[in-house]
Amino acid sequence: MTLPHDALARLIRPRTIAVFGGKEARRVIEQCDRMGYSGAIWPVHPKLDEIAGRPCYRSVADLPGAPDASFIGVNRELTIDIVKSLAARGAGGAVCYASGFLEAAAELPDGPALQARLIEAATGMAVLGPNCYGFINMLDGALLWPDQHGMTRVERGVAILTQSSNIALNLTMQRRGLPLAYLMTAGNQAQTGLCDLAIAALEDPRVTTVGLHVEGFDSIASLERLATRSRELKKPVIMLKVGRSEAAQAATVSHTASLAGNDAVSSALLARLGIGRVDTLPEMLETLKLLHAHGALSGRAVSSMSCSGGEASLVADAGVRRRVEFRPLKDEQRPPLRAALGPMVALANPLDYHTFVWGDRNKQAAAFGAMMQGGYDLNLLVLDFPRADRCNGADWDTTTDAVMDAARATGAVAGIVASMAENMPEEVAERLMAQGIVPFSGIDEALAAAEIAADIGEAWAKPAPAPLLTTPPSSGDTELLTEAEAKAELAAAGLPVPQGITADSPDAAARAAEKLGFPVVLKGLGVAHKTEAGAVILNLADAGAVRQAAGRMAGVATGFLVERMVARPVAELIIGALRDPVAGPVLTIGAGGILVELLEDSALLTLPTDSETIRAALAGLKISRLLAGYRGGRRGDMEALVAAIAAAAGYVAANAADLDELDINPLMVLPEGQGVFAADALIRRRKTP
Repeated sequence: MTLPHDALARLIRPRTIAVFGGKEARRVIEQCDRMGYSGAIWPVHPKLDEIAGRPCYRSVADLPGAPDASFIGVNRELTIDIVKSLAARGAGGAVCYASGFLEAAAELPDGPALQARLIEAATGMAVLGPNCYGFINMLDGALLWPDQHGMTRVERGVAILTQSSNIALNLTMQRRGLPLAYLMTAGNQAQTGLCDLAIAALEDPRVTTVGLHVEGFDSIASLERLATRSRELKKPVIMLKVGRSEAAQAATVSHTASLAGNDAVSSALLARLGIGRVDTLPEMLETLKLLHAHGALSGRAVSSMSCSGGEASLVADAGVRRRVEFRPLKDEQRPPLRAALGPMVALANPLDYHTFVWGDRNKQAAAFGAMMQGGYDLNLLVLDFPRADRCNGADWDTTTDAVMDAARATGAVAGIVASMAENMPEEVAERLMAQGIVPFSGIDEALAAAEIAADIGEAWAKPAPAPLLTTPPSSGDTELLTEAEAKAELAAAGLPVPQGITADSPDAAARAAEKLGFPVVLKGLGVAHKTEAGAVILNLADAGAVRQAAGRMAGVATGFLVERMVARPVAELIIGALRDPVAGPVLTIGAGGILVELLEDSALLTLPTDSETIRAALAGLKISRLLAGYRGGRRGDMEALVAAIAAAAGYVAANAADLDELDINPLMVLPEGQGVFAADALIRRRKTP
């Protein structure tokens, strides 16, 4: 169910709060009081007269009004009754703390039915959970949260959302200088999913960016709405999507009853939508810092400065793993750098500026400013701070002041990177963030943040993607087309196939070969794995050879396909299609022929797609070097290849309801100007009435 965002806004920014239960309800009140919540709080309890100094009401009907937000900390059966009463009263929404619903179906057979009853009882009122802690709103001091936390009040900041209440609790304890405005959990997402909650957070003008920890997508339509709103508001969204391993996928199902989907498809889907994907919680926090301070980046050019060659090497090596560019210095940067640093410093990027200017704020600011005037999208200074309990950090403070001076003078995007997280003190991080200097904890995390912020900027620079193709599959049994039938369908869709003739006997195959002209290839029809079964024979030069070959494979084949041999290709590719349970039909392209398993070189395309996206995907493949004319070799016909992949994508889109599987392998790419040909094809589809 998709709720209006003003309904969710009422829930997450409440002026009145009702709490139901004992111990958990008391904690909610205590947390709100500690954080200075100024609205009314109404405890509801059948027996107690007061909770945390506030008089108790006996029922929803006795409340002085319809609460904007309610925390329900009672058993699962009573939760449903309270939700129904709140909905009837016109309440804004509720957090359902209890577990034992769909996520516990293996242990509690009635769990799925109870969750269905809960949704029915809400009748359109917003419900978070069940099986969730709730949320923390540090902009208004409203905490529907029954536990401790490590957050403080802020005037603006980021929102983080997760299905896992324990991970949410852990995130509140971060000491990285990241201003947390909202921390929200969604549990089972029985009615309200993380994406709709994220949109509600984005709509708050005090929120700068959003990060999600996702175990399973709640709704593709909601994800697309989130991406669209993110682009419109220019507020980036990033996501930590678990499920790379089989164990993680199994844990997702048992934890939140969600569908993890194919991980590679998830990456392709998020890239399509302009949502940045992070791999770890530290990456999420560091990326959020950059996006909070400066938003998406317009490019991938990074500068790095440090007073150690060892640190410069660490940065350079870390950059190899990321799509960032340590662009060389511009000529106009060299004179001011030389003037500030002296003759003994090798000028480069990354730059080891030595210690000649250490402790001299003016000279450091001049050097840092010269580096920042190079037009880089992000300027980094590696600086690990000393222990405050054992060391004097005065010179480090001088260096941070110099970075601030340089950033103010140039208007450049700047960050200070501690190579180890423990060497970026929280108070320093907060001071830097207040001045717009990103306090990164970890070199790898800093470069990951730069890469992801650039990914988002690159996506936003392009037109918004078309709605995802999510045609549901039709019902009915499946059928496997013969290779000849599959090629006929693909040819009709615009994909080139070799000239061929089917035959029902060895003699007919020989006559077909004579008609086509030699050399030919002979294939047995009705055989799924032709090579292993001996049902494909190449370079047959005369009718007799064709007749003999057909005779040998007659025992395994139901018929024959005779085709003209295709000239030696520059490269062989594979085009495949599968139906992802989350994203629907997707296309795979990659190195084909015998290289499929050897290279594991492939890219996924969500549908619909376009020529620009196809070209970008091809450019990212290892086999692209062959296509470009490796070591002086022939260049492949890229125009024909892109057109063929587009034709295959069009076929999949047009037949999305009935198509279960498409496999074109190999797609033979001939030299430039000579085209491409689908040498083999498999189609499995639902039978049409």
